[in-house]
This record gives sequence, C-alpha cells and structure tokens, in this order.
Amino acid sequence: MSNSINRRQFLAGATVVAAAAVAGGVFGAGTAYAAPSTYTPDWSSVNQHPPAPEWFRDAKFGIYFHWGVFSVPAYDSEWYPRNMYQSGSNANKHHVATYGQPSAWPYHNFINGAQDLAGNTVKFAPKLKSAGGNFDPDEWVQLFVDAGAKFAGPVAEHHDGFSMWDSQVNEWNSVDKGPGLDLLQLFTTAIRAKNLKLLVAMHHAYNYNGFYEYAPAQTDPSLKKLYGQLGATAENQLWYDKLKEVIDHSQPDILWQDFMMDQVDETQRLNFLSYYYNQANTWGREVVATYKDGMNNKGEVFDYERGGPADLTSPYWLTDDSISSSSWCYTQGIGYYTIQQMLHSFLDRVSKNGNMLLNIAPMADGTIPQAQKDILLGIGDYLKRFGESVYSTRAWTAYGEGPTKMGGGAFTTPHAGTAQDIRFTRNKTNNVLYATVLGWPGSSLTIKTLNSDRIDLSSLTSVKLLDNTAGTYIDLANPTQTASGLTVTLPSSAPYSANAYVLKLAFSGTIPGLRPLSGAVAYSDIGYAGDAAVLALGDYTAEKLEAAGLGSDTISSLRLAPGQQVIGYSGDNFTGTVWTFTADNSNLWNTGNNDAITSLKVQFNPSKYFRLTNVTDGLALDSGGNVASGSNLKQYTWDGSQNLQWQVVEVGGGYYKLVNRTNGMVADGWGATANGSAARQAAWNGGSNQQWTITHRGDGRCSIANRTTGLVLDGGGNVASGSITKQWAYGSSTNLLWTFTAL
Repeated sequence: MSNSINRRQFLAGATVVAAAAVAGGVFGAGTAYAAPSTYTPDWSSVNQHPPAPEWFRDAKFGIYFHWGVFSVPAYDSEWYPRNMYQSGSNANKHHVATYGQPSAWPYHNFINGAQDLAGNTVKFAPKLKSAGGNFDPDEWVQLFVDAGAKFAGPVAEHHDGFSMWDSQVNEWNSVDKGPGLDLLQLFTTAIRAKNLKLLVAMHHAYNYNGFYEYAPAQTDPSLKKLYGQLGATAENQLWYDKLKEVIDHSQPDILWQDFMMDQVDETQRLNFLSYYYNQANTWGREVVATYKDGMNNKGEVFDYERGGPADLTSPYWLTDDSISSSSWCYTQGIGYYTIQQMLHSFLDRVSKNGNMLLNIAPMADGTIPQAQKDILLGIGDYLKRFGESVYSTRAWTAYGEGPTKMGGGAFTTPHAGTAQDIRFTRNKTNNVLYATVLGWPGSSLTIKTLNSDRIDLSSLTSVKLLDNTAGTYIDLANPTQTASGLTVTLPSSAPYSANAYVLKLAFSGTIPGLRPLSGAVAYSDIGYAGDAAVLALGDYTAEKLEAAGLGSDTISSLRLAPGQQVIGYSGDNFTGTVWTFTADNSNLWNTGNNDAITSLKVQFNPSKYFRLTNVTDGLALDSGGNVASGSNLKQYTWDGSQNLQWQVVEVGGGYYKLVNRTNGMVADGWGATANGSAARQAAWNGGSNQQWTITHRGDGRCSIANRTTGLVLDGGGNVASGSITKQWAYGSSTNLLWTFTAL
C-alpha cells in the first residue's frame, strides 16, 4: 500500500466497479445462505460462499501492521523496494546517498545484511525480548486487545516478495533469511492465545505485476523469484502456492488480499478460493476472503482502501485504513491522524454497514512507537465504555445526520465529526436504536432524522445516555417529537469526558420503520418489521435482492421516499405479474402479493414533478421558460414557477430524462466533456446526451451524471440567482449535489 498518487490511480477503476456492484443496503439479519459441503474451482460454486459470517459482522474492528524488510530503511514508504530503483525519486536519492547505487547495493541486501556507506550493518533482523531484543508478539497482541480489536494479524507478504513464514516454495522467507524466525507462526500463536480471530494479509499479486518494474533484470533464478521475474506461468503458480502454505500453516479466519488480483490467472484465483473454503469446512469454521479487484462480487467481502461509502451500502463491507497519512510502514518523521479522526471515521463506517481494519507501523526492531499506542488505546478506551453501541450491532435504515460528510469511495481522508453529527446503529433484536453524537451537544439535542414526518415514535419507551462505565446509564426525561425532529434534554454539562456520546432509545416492539429520503426500504414482515433492506434507485433481480438480504418472495411491506415508486414483479428479471407502489404499504397481503415479489425496480414516479435544489447555493434548476432549443439551463430562487419543476422519467437501463414542466424540453449534456461546460436543454430525441444517472450520496443528496459526458450537474458554488448550470467531474464538493423535492 502507499499514499502515492500511482497507488490511487491503480485502484481507482477497481473501486468504482466494485462499489457499483455493492450499491444498495441490507441491515437485518440477512438471508441464510446454504453453503455447499464441497467447493469446486468455478464461480458458480465459490459464489455460494457466505461472504460475511455473523462473527465478522459482530466484530467491527481489527488491527494489522505493515512490518517487514521495507521497515529497515524507515524512509519514503513501504514502496521503498520499488521506488529505490526509480531514478530521480526521493527514495532513489536517499538510497544512493545512504547505501550506494541500487545496482551495487540492491534491495536484498536488507534481507541478507550489508553495510551502508557509513559502515553500519543493515538487516531486517528483529530479536525477541527473550533473546535480548525489542520484539514481543505477546505485547503487541495485548495492545490490540486493549484497543478493542476483535481480529488481528500480520502482513505475511508484501509486494516485495519476502515471506514472513517458514515457506517451502519461497527461499526468501523469515526463517531461512533475515531474522531466522517464523514470524507468522509467532503472531498466530499470540493472537489465538488472546481469543482474537486471525487475519493474514497477502499483497503478493503485485510483486510480479509491476512492483519491481524499475529493478534490473536478474540472472540468478532465486533473485528472479524475489523480484517477480519468473514469467507468467511460474509466477501465477507461486502466487497460489504461497496462499496454500499460509492456509495450511495458520488456518486464518480472514484472508485479506491487496490489489492486482485481477491480473492473476483466473484458474489460480478459483483454485485458491475453493481450497480455502474447503479447508475451512474441515476446520469447522466460517472464514472471510476479501478483495479489491479480481473477485466476482459475491462470495467475498469488498474492501475500500482508506475510505468507505458515502451512504449505507451492502453487502457487508470492510475498509483498511492507517493511523498515518504519510506511510503504511514506519518511517522517520511519520505523521499520524488524531484519535478523534480515527474513532469518528470508524463509527461512521460501522453505521454504514462496514468493519474497519486499522493499520499500525512498528519499527524494524519490533518497537511500536508510543504515539501509535496512544491512538489505539484511545479507541480502546471508548470501546471499553461504550462498546454496546458498536459490537454486535447492525446498521439501521439511515446511517446518521450532520454536516460532516465522510467516505465516498477509496482514499478519502478520515474526519473528526462535530456535536451536530450523529451516527446510528441498532441491536440485533431490532428494539434498541443507538444514536452516537460525535461531540457534546449541550443541554439539548434534536435528532432531525427522527421527525414526525419520517417515523412514528409512539412505541418509544425510554431514552438513556450511556454512562462512563459499561452497562450503566443516565435516565433522560421524556423527549418531544415534532416535524423538526426528536428533542432530548441532556445534563447541563457533559457528565464525563469522551470523544463521542451515545443515546440509547428503547422501544416496546421493533424499531418503527423510517421513511427513506431516497429509494425505498423493503421489510420481510408486515408493519415495516423484520429484516430490512435499503434499496437505492435501480433494478433488483432475484439474485440482487438476495444479496441485499431479502430473498425473493419475502417482501411483506414497503416504505418509499416521497415521489418515488416500486414496481414489483412475480417473476425474476422483471417478468410475470406486475404491481406498482407509489406510496407506503404496511401489509402487502392486502394487495394479494405478499411474499410474491421476486424482482423489482425502484424509480422516480414519472407522474410527479420535482424541485431540484443545489446543495451549495440553494437555487432550483431552471429552464428559463419557453426558450429556444439549445438554451443553457440556469438556477433560480424557488418561487413555485413551472420553469423550476421537472419530471424524472426512467428511460431504461437505470437512466432518466429530466423533463421541464413549462417547455417540455429535457436536460441535455450536449456532448461537452470539459469541466465547466454548460448544461443545456432540447427536445427529447433519445440520445445518450439526454440521459442521466441519479446516484444517492447520503442524506437525500444526489449527483446527476450525464451518460455521454460522464460529468455531473454543477451549481458552480454560491452563485447568483439566474446563473447557468454547469457540468463537472464528480468530486467531494457539494456544488455537485442536488436534492429532489416532490411537489
């Protein structure tokens, strides 16, 4: 991993594709998948593997560490082995000045041991404390326990090709060379002794797919192996053989893999998955395989690097993040995020149906810097006190509210929230809702999501504040619900110091159904109860509904966002009897189709008109009236005019046309691909330049992307009423977000 721009570019495409595959959401117990007794190396078989078992969804938090040969130079990043060979790079300049030219002082000198230009012996050779060194795996794991982690493990091999176990297929390993220790075995023993689940991280797909592209060609067969130069057939076999060894060696509960798996031979990928799953069956354990690319989006858990989605997302997912913004491994002068940044981003991810795997960066000798310990212990202190709102919880049908937006894809910086930011979780029995406030809000808190227009709170029995000791609470007076939200009276000052505060809302029955701001929520039971799946705009086959946690023929009630509709079909792939729902329906028995919906579509209701309001400037999308074809779209202060009203009509494939109520013309991207190009309007001709995808980005905010240009509608900032509407590449700015208000 790296913080380099190249790393981001490598992963950008894979993240977009995979994220699209997991859009939607499920937050109930989920469908029970029937796992086969034996897996075969084909997608139809391995796709049946349950990707995220109950223990994984209960665990929430894990720790791993980038520690290896690349930690020795303590410079640049864990990509030092690559960058030292790239002429003119910072790592290359440092290497030449400290060790000499890479051609004369190659990377494997850090493994075998050699002297630098100052005469110091340099080698990856950590010593156990019992042998007089600084490395103690038991102390590491105790720190992970104190941090509140439920799973942990090492990077067993990074891109550099050095195996941290007693490998029989790779002589470049930590027993035969370097420290002379089976590091993976030491960590496996220590982690199991503390009853944590074992994660093993493997990054070796990139070893032979580009990591050493600047290194010279080797002639020695052994060095060819280290530097990924054996040739495609041998390298693909070695990729599989290393994984097989790790599986047999440590029986990992989670086998985490980095990017570039899509460049590994598909046969070997399938051999790996089937072997791992079959071995897990013999162990009697449920296991997790993760991916960033190269998998089929079904039997494995998708991992966002340094990020996460902007909104609730399913199937259940994972993010790997690091406590440092500058490197994944230890370097001199390494910088760190704050405890609040790491904790609040973690709470945000849990609220959106994910787990967090947090990386630390030990020094080459096995010392964990105190600043890193402080971050971990800060997280652990919070989880020790308030863990009931995190562990063994599930995401609700809304992740939260507040001004601080987190996530939105890979490589999104962790943010600390504010006292106006709230994140929701619920217990597994679905009768307790936790509202975690990312700061002390003062003597009164209004939870806007829980307003009377969106949820009936008549079954709410109590509201408590989690107290400073786990399992203790501060009773709060009965709250008041209005159209503005649920207002709770709190102590006049914070009763204790914490990085976040948790309200526990208990109900006499299941938590009432919440009206979504976009899309629909489908429930397995009547009365908006049972398992719930948050369904974004889009088409859901039986397979997609099952992936969202509601199998076909299980939907018994529906709640819809204002102005949206659900079209249900009795057959798969949108066939058979059709039912159209344009309003909430608490009991589908009454319409004769309970448990009969096999596939469905979530769309805007084409008979409704909408006000499209830019999030930044608050202006409404404006046609300008009866104007000529090709006229620019504008924005205008809302005054109820039909010039500002639009139909949103699905035209197939998930694309929409935006039809103005006054002139009947549609929004048109006009084929312009430059940022800042004007959006226009014209009579409907069916062209892709007049088709738009609408993507919910959380909190009822959407981006509107043109099919031809790939750009999204852009308000342009805090502009004057009457300003033109532009197009821009999608990014984090609220200029690119719009709300849809049904009229």
